[in-house]
Amino acid sequence: MPGKIKAMIEAIVAERSQGSITLISTTRTKLLLKGINISSFTDTSPDDPAVITKLKEIAKELGVTSV
Repeated sequence: MPGKIKAMIEAIVAERSQGSITLISTTRTKLLLKGINISSFTDTSPDDPAVITKLKEIAKELGVTSV
């Protein structure tokens, strides 16, 4: 199912930021610092199990439960 990574990224950012523009920016930066380049994933990007696992770990660290 292509696009799962992008959906996970959007869910992490949405839950963590709760609409705050500042928190959106800092959450995206945290993902980038942890090795997830948001701009490289689209709705048609193939799903890489390693990236999905990494996103689940990051979500857990950030206290995000919707992933």
